[in-house]
Amino acid sequence: MELSTAEITGLLGSYMWPFIRITALVMTAPIFSSNFVNARSKLLLAIAISIVIIPAMPNINVPAVEPLSGAGLLIVAHQILIGACMGFMLQLLFNAFTLAGQIIAMQMGLGFASMVDPQNGVTVPVISQFYLIFVTLVFISLDGHLILIQVLSESFVTLPVSSSGLPYSSFRDVVAQASWMYAAAVLVALPAIGSLMMVNLSFGILSRAAPQISPFSIGFPMSIILGFVIIFVTLPSASHHLTNLADQMLQMIRLLVQPGGTA
Repeated sequence: MELSTAEITGLLGSYMWPFIRITALVMTAPIFSSNFVNARSKLLLAIAISIVIIPAMPNINVPAVEPLSGAGLLIVAHQILIGACMGFMLQLLFNAFTLAGQIIAMQMGLGFASMVDPQNGVTVPVISQFYLIFVTLVFISLDGHLILIQVLSESFVTLPVSSSGLPYSSFRDVVAQASWMYAAAVLVALPAIGSLMMVNLSFGILSRAAPQISPFSIGFPMSIILGFVIIFVTLPSASHHLTNLADQMLQMIRLLVQPGGTA
């Protein structure tokens, strides 16, 4: 059995180009890109996803380009950008709940209670860490990671491997999704914001009506206790928000990898 150079290049490219896009997604998407997952595990996960996805898509088209040529390096750069943009957009979904936890913690007076987030390696309030763990567990229970892999496999059909990659307008739209993240965070934290604002307003009126009562000795612990009660009451709605927001974000990722599409 003899293989020509073109056949070897085509066989190598059929796995290498998609593998680069998959690796970029694994390195940037939440859960997969966590700091507690070492680089070797991420690489093995990318290889496993590539082995499963690529043979299942017989219609995938890859250019017959030398990997180390100028055109090959350009394709590598485009595949990294596509995978990184997809992972970054999903990261915004998780960051929305982290930001919502920060808003609630500041309203409760627990902004000083912080801990190191093992997923991102940064210091966040404890409430944010709680919301992040909650969202991660719900996202996995809803098979969100499997839907992400499905969207990734569809991207090789809607946006095949080529030297063109994403249009320039798509990068602007990806950055614009930051406003969506802040709007989603306010939506999740809105019940707690309104409730705790009424609590603080009540203690403000009480301190004016009875100056001998120290608002700091009563209001501070009451704000913390009522904050935890509000979190307990509104936690089921956070799961509902996650379902809707995750569906919106996955649809925006699908639009991102459409031919000439926009997020």
